[in-house]
Amino acid sequence: MLEKINKPNDIHKIALADFPLLAEEIRQFLIESVSRTGGHLASNLGAVELTLALHNVLDLPQDRIIWDVGHQAYTHKILTGRKDGFAKLRQEGGMSGFPKRKESDCDAFDAGHSSNSISAGLGYVRARDLLGQNYRVVSVIGDGALTGGMAYEAMNNAAGLKTNFIIVLNDNNMSISKNVGGMSSYLSALRTAESYTGMKINVTKTLKKVPKIGPAIVDTMRKTKSSIKQLIIPGMLFENMGITYLGPVDGHNMRQMMRLFNEAKRVEGPVIVHVLTEKGRGYTPACVHPDRFHGTGPFDIKTGKSLSAKKSLTYTDVFSDTVTALGKEQKKLVCITAAMREGTGLKRFAKEFPDRFFDVGIAEEHAVSFAAGLALGGMIPVVAIYSSFLQRAVDQIVHDVCMQNLHVIFAIDRAGLVGADGETHQGCFDLSYLTMIPNMTVMAPKNAWELSKMLEFSAYMAGPCAIRYPRGGAYQGLEEFQSPVQYGKSEILYRGEKTAILSVGSMTEVCEQVYREMKAKGENPTFVNARFVKPLDTGLLDELAKDHSLFVTVEENVKSGGFGEHVAVYMEACHPETRVLPIAIWNRFVEHGEVDSLRAKIGLSPAEIFSAIENELEEEKTAEDGYKEQK
Repeated sequence: MLEKINKPNDIHKIALADFPLLAEEIRQFLIESVSRTGGHLASNLGAVELTLALHNVLDLPQDRIIWDVGHQAYTHKILTGRKDGFAKLRQEGGMSGFPKRKESDCDAFDAGHSSNSISAGLGYVRARDLLGQNYRVVSVIGDGALTGGMAYEAMNNAAGLKTNFIIVLNDNNMSISKNVGGMSSYLSALRTAESYTGMKINVTKTLKKVPKIGPAIVDTMRKTKSSIKQLIIPGMLFENMGITYLGPVDGHNMRQMMRLFNEAKRVEGPVIVHVLTEKGRGYTPACVHPDRFHGTGPFDIKTGKSLSAKKSLTYTDVFSDTVTALGKEQKKLVCITAAMREGTGLKRFAKEFPDRFFDVGIAEEHAVSFAAGLALGGMIPVVAIYSSFLQRAVDQIVHDVCMQNLHVIFAIDRAGLVGADGETHQGCFDLSYLTMIPNMTVMAPKNAWELSKMLEFSAYMAGPCAIRYPRGGAYQGLEEFQSPVQYGKSEILYRGEKTAILSVGSMTEVCEQVYREMKAKGENPTFVNARFVKPLDTGLLDELAKDHSLFVTVEENVKSGGFGEHVAVYMEACHPETRVLPIAIWNRFVEHGEVDSLRAKIGLSPAEIFSAIENELEEEKTAEDGYKEQK
């Protein structure tokens, strides 16, 4: 069956009786492909039949499907003619693991972050109606994404629609970690009413057989809010918001789903179709451990065990150990995460101090304002969120935390390049958006030891602070340098002359190689671990300006608003005779690929940094020689 799928809408050539076989082949294809390349497996295995049913009742690319987050769109990619792309899934130059409009006209919206699909879908609907066009818009959102407030803002706005807009709720009772909160409980109650779907379909079929008046009765029932379902499902949150509710329906029964989707197409207004799916369906290890197979590296299919080399100590591990130890010392310390207990390393803290751990769901804005309230109430909150996801809460950081100068600690994991997940997940902006905010302190550790010490330091300081650290193995080098962490003070690793290399966080490991290469060439640079991005250590900058003609700043952040730009502005104002070479990510979005390869591509590898410094020194020497000749 899979060989017959080579371009969009080829699914329409498949007989309905063959759909189960096609679903089985797709599952096997996904398991085999992802076992080689890594990727998002459990969510995609759960959405196979759902995607087949949608594609069968829609006509792509004319109709639009917006996938919330997008990590469940692998079957969609297969059905739109991209199965060959799975050989290089999430690899540099290969196919993205998320929907990308530049990949296919069938990808209606670039995805990667949560809870925005209903907003985007509503925008499509309004544009369609204003332009007098005629196509279907379907937003597919998971129950995990419904813990994000943006989804409710969009539903509230959609309630007044008089034209068709289909929202598919893919309910598998999971985001990455198990879902939490009131919406999860509400959906659990709806799941117990599965019998309603079967009864509704049977009643509808029976009434339609009644001569003459049967179809009219069915239409009346569809349009009446006080219909049978209100007697069976208490609350009816969606109906009370003005959104027609259909379901719940078995998300692995394609005929039932297609019947319901076709019914949804006839609704004049917003309609939500509640689909119950099983995350990891068809592959036992993914069913048993859906969190581990949410995003996985290559694995052995028979056992489900990872084929990657045994992981060394990661920065996330260091954070986990340190914050748990601090929890024993500081009885007022609490930890908050946004549906990422395992990913941020807070599982151990949650086990040790369950009353002081809070998972707020996919709700970063709420997490930050909640932390502000905790701080005002006398607690010391640690907010652990990935760099790219913290972007969603910038206003709350500014208004609720920093404006009130509250002692909230931001533990920012996955800062800098993260690799295979690409543009939506690269943590390349945090230094820029955090350093612009008054009262905020921003730190970045050079190695595992320093992350631990910075966390300890932050627990006892005043005011808001952020510690950003990268994904993956924690650097163990340079541990002979263990000067105490002092507020706003950098650490001189090696004192030299003429050229000073000032590195930020993860770039210190890279710059150590640059330093040694320069030494091997007979040069004697100064090597500084910046430690604090904000406040700048202006005392050290003043001191180094006395006998250094070139400052080289290196950071894994966009250049605009970053550490290098702040240093350059200060030096231009106070020491204009000293040149500054900021090495950072040019103001661009970085696609997916291996981190080392991406660094080389954008000028952050040891070789590229060394070359940039040598070119700058050569230009400086040429300028000096020209000046001497003129003189």
